[in-house]
Amino acid sequence: MYTMKAVFMGSPAFALPALQSLMSNQYDIIAVYTQPDKRTGRGQQLMPCSVKQFAVSHGLRIIQPETFKNAEEISALEELQPDIIIVAAYGQILPDSVLRIPKYDCINIHPSLLPKYRGPSPVAAAILNGDVITGVTIMMIEKKVDSGRILEQKEIPVKGDDTTESLSERLAKLGAELLTDTIPSWVAGKIQPRQQDETQATYTRMVAKEDGRLDWNLPAVQLWRRVRAYYPWPGCFTDWNGVRLKIIKAVPINEIEAGKVGEVVALPRTGEARVAVRTVDGLLGLAVVQIEGKREMSAGDFMAGHRDFIGSTLT
Repeated sequence: MYTMKAVFMGSPAFALPALQSLMSNQYDIIAVYTQPDKRTGRGQQLMPCSVKQFAVSHGLRIIQPETFKNAEEISALEELQPDIIIVAAYGQILPDSVLRIPKYDCINIHPSLLPKYRGPSPVAAAILNGDVITGVTIMMIEKKVDSGRILEQKEIPVKGDDTTESLSERLAKLGAELLTDTIPSWVAGKIQPRQQDETQATYTRMVAKEDGRLDWNLPAVQLWRRVRAYYPWPGCFTDWNGVRLKIIKAVPINEIEAGKVGEVVALPRTGEARVAVRTVDGLLGLAVVQIEGKREMSAGDFMAGHRDFIGSTLT
């Protein structure tokens, strides 16, 4: 039986299930392309991405080009003669010179139901917008970002406690399964790619660190979605007594009381949240918090250790 030669391109943990699934289904992974190692932490040590760490442990060939703008990198990829290139959160835009190389095209796993949520942060966008359904798309890569023809899609529910981390994990597994189901049918000519409806396209932007700052003049439901959408990065935060307080887990409370926006109030001893913050519409119950330089803790424990927390104003 002919074994398909595949080049895999991916960097973060989201890409790992797809690579693992390809290996389990007997694809010949002739090379793994990942982003160059990045300096991180206080010591600024070079740290390989999740896909590179996995590839090293499994003896796969690793290639880490800074860019595909030079002829040498294109030639090196051409010499591999891949049947297919599979991309999952690689982090680089592939030029036409790369897209023309494989026999069966370049295929991408995108964690949204395209054309909805094109761009770099589709999972966070689904949570921010309160979607109850999202999904993955297996698509052909074309020059315009996330605009390629669709091969297959599959839906998944967004749970009420989903964060970007938990939802990404489920979408990654779903995408890996759908990928290995789709490729044989695509190669056999059993799938007719369909164009995306450009009139329905929506776009996401790169999440910035400052997006995590909570504005208590927003409704509690919106702030709750932000806490989930921006976990684990950049994380949501506010200022209390001149120090940064991270809000790790929260819950909206549809209770309207007169009071100052941003004021911390005590809650009854029921449920996860023991304290809450007044917003322009409802209360945001705090379940887990983390003060700058300390470990995560329940908001109840934090309140017990900081008696001046109740009645203070967060900014």
